[in-house]
Amino acid sequence: MNKYFLNIILLLAFGITGAQAQFTDVNTLRSYQMSMPRVVSAYAKYDNTLRNDFKSKGLEYPASNIYLRSFKAQNELEVWVKNKNADTFTLYKKYKVCALSGVLGPKRAEGDRQVPEGLYFLADFNPKSDFYLSMLVNYPNYSDQILSHQEKPGGDIYVHGGCLTVGCIPMTDEGIQEIYTLCLSTRLNGQVNIPYHIFPTRFDKAGLNFLGREYRHEVDKQKFWVNLKSAYDYFERNHNILPVMYDEKGRYVF
Repeated sequence: MNKYFLNIILLLAFGITGAQAQFTDVNTLRSYQMSMPRVVSAYAKYDNTLRNDFKSKGLEYPASNIYLRSFKAQNELEVWVKNKNADTFTLYKKYKVCALSGVLGPKRAEGDRQVPEGLYFLADFNPKSDFYLSMLVNYPNYSDQILSHQEKPGGDIYVHGGCLTVGCIPMTDEGIQEIYTLCLSTRLNGQVNIPYHIFPTRFDKAGLNFLGREYRHEVDKQKFWVNLKSAYDYFERNHNILPVMYDEKGRYVF
């Protein structure tokens, strides 16, 4: 079997298993989420605000296609939106990530306190999180399973409230309320897997100079970042994303 075809099958398999598999039916997901007090509160506070803000920017709400990306060095999380009949994504908003754990570089083992880097998607919505509300990131993905610790790669990586972290992506409680409302409304509108790409920094001139200077002796990180930069560059040129595929060594293939 062609290895790229096999990897597509693997990706689809990861997309419908695990935590997300408990809610494959949209109506069941909606009923469950809207029975949770924190979700009800978040919607009451932000749903109309988001609707009006989207309208003022010429964006459809609830969105049918969104894309998240974050930059660890800048402590920023961006939300991009693509209207149903549009060809490209439009930047909706930048949110401040209020804390960072570890250093720049991918997560490779349980307990390393690292925020992952790579191409992920949001796999589940947790309305009863210890950190107010949270959205599960599908770490470890296929690449991580090859390149990380084989027995203990770690897991349970979330975008969450509480403004503290040991390897997750923390927002303020108000920030997670707005992002959770936006992402959940998009999930309920039909986007099953919301892509979320995590980069060490913006791969612009300043970012590349910083990585080259501060991490010049860390060869494995440099090789990984060169691979990851391809996804960043494609989006910067096209304001669109490619399907995520992998080769047998855990590298992203574009």
